[in-house]
Amino acid sequence: MYQITNYTRSKAANLGVQVKHSSDPKKKIDVYKNGKKIASCGAVGYGDYPTYMKTHGKEYANKRRALYKMRHEKDRHVVGSVGYYSDKLLW
Repeated sequence: MYQITNYTRSKAANLGVQVKHSSDPKKKIDVYKNGKKIASCGAVGYGDYPTYMKTHGKEYANKRRALYKMRHEKDRHVVGSVGYYSDKLLW
């Protein structure tokens, strides 16, 4: 099971949402706003920024972050979308 990091919890607080372990076994987190689930983010089996920081260090994590942001450029700016929450909470 994915361990939600303080990084993700802090980012969620800044966005005014809450995060919990996902009810979908293929996803890392569920995002809630005002008690209502609004998104399931992060595929299990793939890394994210805080995980890469812990396992490979800051330099590697920053490279992976840059690649993620380039790969998801179209969907990560759509406020309220799954891509938006993935970008803001996991990267």
